[in-house]
Amino acid sequence: MSETSRPLAIVTGASSGIGFELAKLALDQGYDLIIAADEPEIHDMTFALEADGAVVSAVQADLATTEGVDRLYDVARELGRPVEILIANAGRGLGHAFLDQDFEEARRVVDTNIVGTIYLVQKVGRDMREANRGKILLTGSIAGFMPGSFQAVYNGTKAFVNSFAFALRNELKDTDVTVTCLMPGATETRFFERAGMLDTNVGQQEKDDPADVAKTGWDAMLRGDGDIVSGLKNKIQSAIANVTPAGLLAEQHRKMAEPASADEK
Repeated sequence: MSETSRPLAIVTGASSGIGFELAKLALDQGYDLIIAADEPEIHDMTFALEADGAVVSAVQADLATTEGVDRLYDVARELGRPVEILIANAGRGLGHAFLDQDFEEARRVVDTNIVGTIYLVQKVGRDMREANRGKILLTGSIAGFMPGSFQAVYNGTKAFVNSFAFALRNELKDTDVTVTCLMPGATETRFFERAGMLDTNVGQQEKDDPADVAKTGWDAMLRGDGDIVSGLKNKIQSAIANVTPAGLLAEQHRKMAEPASADEK
């Protein structure tokens, strides 16, 4: 099989966790890959992911910026092949009370989870619409259903992603381009360490396997589903959240995400 006979997929946030597992699934299904993240470790992933006959290109870029997204998009354009699958999985979290957070860190969560994500989706999505084919998978979260006390900015960004995915899906309903939103719960990744949430109840509890979460999202994307919540526990939690008053949800989230140090104040 020649290199150009394999379809092309982009996976962001692919250096670990759900993104890495999604990249593995794409390879297993015969895709060449462009993987992207803002960490230098993304280059090491080419060795971990390469399969017989597959081409894996790694792009280290700050996907919180339009310049970083442009760099990723330019790499795809240079290959001269259409992107058949876009997996916009890059995301960033931030714990602790909003008024105690460094604003630049909070803004970076917004720029990564929202600004960079929708900019990339617009650039690749336009190409897909013109070709009238393609699949987009966005990683939202069940956190988007809950006011995120001690995780307020993150939950707000995921509420945006969840909503945006359905709006874009509707806009594309008369095309052969599909949009799917994967909504995981707490997953065993580096997220909680990076967000400074290891001393919280949610940071210490047992979490979902990223490989299982990725497979759930991948299968839903291939079916063309609008959304998928991974795991029975998370399905129940999201269903309850839809009928629970926001104030009560915020108090419940506080119990999960309030750092242990806050109890001592």
